[in-house]
Amino acid sequence: MSDGSDQYSQEFLDEIQEGCHALIDGLDPSYGYVPSLGAGIAFCVLFGICLLGHTAQFARLRRWTSILLALGAVTELIGWAGRTWSAKCPYNNDAFIMQITTLIIAPVFFSAALYVLLGILILQLGRHTSWLSAKWYAIVFCACDIISLVIQAIGGGMASSESDKPNGNTKPGTDIMVGGIVFQLGTMTLFALFFVDFLRRIRGMSVPRNIKLVLIAMVVSFVMIYIRSVYRTVELLQGWDGYLITHEGYFIGLDAAIMVVAVAVLLALDPASLIPKLKKGTIDAGDTTDDAEQQREKVVSSGSESER
Repeated sequence: MSDGSDQYSQEFLDEIQEGCHALIDGLDPSYGYVPSLGAGIAFCVLFGICLLGHTAQFARLRRWTSILLALGAVTELIGWAGRTWSAKCPYNNDAFIMQITTLIIAPVFFSAALYVLLGILILQLGRHTSWLSAKWYAIVFCACDIISLVIQAIGGGMASSESDKPNGNTKPGTDIMVGGIVFQLGTMTLFALFFVDFLRRIRGMSVPRNIKLVLIAMVVSFVMIYIRSVYRTVELLQGWDGYLITHEGYFIGLDAAIMVVAVAVLLALDPASLIPKLKKGTIDAGDTTDDAEQQREKVVSSGSESER
């Protein structure tokens, strides 16, 4: 609970945090404002559409990228459902915890999809296109993503539970959240270096249009996630009473809106549809023999022809 809580009894504060009480003049909710109902509904709809789209693609094509993107979309949807709830019940503690613990971790699933996707492209175009093998991309970057997710979830839970206590200390939880986001930023920066190296290596190759479209979607999604991570780091470093965290417009513009772009661009230019699936056991990730390269060329060519 923010400023103004000192004049109310603890019993009353506990009551409004468990129920659905209208805004009281002079008693700020934990947000520092009342979340927008319109924004809540709008982003629930947008992330819901992305969830349905990626879930349908997973059911149809059984690709890991689709399930990761669907998991990220449903996590965002839960978070925005919490904020929609808070728009009607601004003091409800369950709604606040629901949104803070989900929206902080949702982009981890989107970045994981990008890591897996680059590994798939390496398998498609050949081991020579990357310094690191597709197998090690999955091991290293997805492991880092899981670590980041756990750190942020723990920090978010700690900070949100303290925020509604009288004289609660949110700093330890906030510091843990910041640590998780910074760790994610470091992982994404390292991934960006490998991704740029991959693009450099394929520059002289005849890359089919379908894969070029996927690469465009990957770049757009990556930039959106990176911007969001920088914003959330600065926001949390300012503290729970800081300027950024108490002004919803920044959260809508630098988190919600660009996360919609990050997941929607991978639905519009869906890698599950654009990249043909390798037949199990036909090509080894590290196989650079002429036969293997010919098989890769056939698979990639089939993807190009299917678009015509």
